[in-house]
Amino acid sequence: MNIVQLTFYASRLTFLILLFSSPALHTQILDSNAQPPMLRDVGIDQKLGAQLPLELSFRDENGENAPLQKYFNEKPVILAFVYYECPMLCTQVLNGLLETLKTLSFDAGKQFDVLAVSFDPGETSKLAAEKKAGYLQRYGRGGAEPGWHFLTGDTAAIRRLTEAAGFRYKYDPVTDQFAHASGVMVITPQGKIARYFYGIEYSGRDLRLALVEASENKIGSPVDVLLLYCFHYDPLTGKYGLVIMNVLRLAGIATVLALGTFMIVMFRRDRQVIKEVSNENC
Repeated sequence: MNIVQLTFYASRLTFLILLFSSPALHTQILDSNAQPPMLRDVGIDQKLGAQLPLELSFRDENGENAPLQKYFNEKPVILAFVYYECPMLCTQVLNGLLETLKTLSFDAGKQFDVLAVSFDPGETSKLAAEKKAGYLQRYGRGGAEPGWHFLTGDTAAIRRLTEAAGFRYKYDPVTDQFAHASGVMVITPQGKIARYFYGIEYSGRDLRLALVEASENKIGSPVDVLLLYCFHYDPLTGKYGLVIMNVLRLAGIATVLALGTFMIVMFRRDRQVIKEVSNENC
């Protein structure tokens, strides 16, 4: 094979790599009719800033009436749509969230609350209570019990809440299971959707920043505020990315401050030297 043929095949290979790595192509494939019919109605539609219907009522893990408004007051809320008898994906969502929460210095029940809502209207409060007990034990932090809730509800309430949040799922009577997407949402204390995080593993840094942002900086530290200036949430990826211009601005400010400090120190030292020389001459 001569150099011309090698160049030709290399260019074709490069073209194919770029083609199949294109996000636009991935979107086209995912949205195509090649997708199984069951999954065409499944997904998460971002509705950032949308107000959740807090007037809805569910049942808590004790079987008592639980208006959503009860869980939204002064703290941001992490919302997870799951069903408790899910054989795989929902457990992975809750497990992934649990592992991330264990890395945070924030505590559930103190700086934020967690709300797991079953989208299976057939599930009971007893099942929700068992789930709560298991996850609280694994979380292992005191004071979390009043801040981590597992709710169940009827079809109408579930539908209204999931539609408001953009969470789409579908029941499969053949397998007696639900097809659904995976992810969690961060909600403001007023019940508005602030951030979406996809998948079953969540960045501790991103989740912390989302909680600080949703609380309007009422929780967190000055370092979190600085990070929020340097990192910007990307709705397409559900992650925080570095904002280069803001970093450059901070670097410029730091440079000016450093130079100013250096000049002040040098000026004071020169004055001290001049003063000492003057005293010696006297």
